[in-house]
Amino acid sequence: MSENEFENDDIITLLSDTGEEIAFIEIAGIAHKGNFYALLQPVELIEGMSEDEALVFSVTRGENGEDKFNIVTDDAIIDAVFEEYYKLLDNLENQE
Repeated sequence: MSENEFENDDIITLLSDTGEEIAFIEIAGIAHKGNFYALLQPVELIEGMSEDEALVFSVTRGENGEDKFNIVTDDAIIDAVFEEYYKLLDNLENQE
């Protein structure tokens, strides 16, 4: 999967703790318990990661109105966000 396969709007570039730019494909945005989360998949998959995996990031607004992304490591939140995502997919499939 290459970055060219997606519209530019679907690509989010984040900086790692070491300052490295990492491009992600935005899979979905999920609201859960008053918070907003993004399911993102690296354009270049991380070693050991399969094409059907994504990472969960909490999304907040910074002081200047910019989106701030923080990776979620809490398994309960990750599971709940994916559960909401799967519900959305099921609803879309049932509408077809």
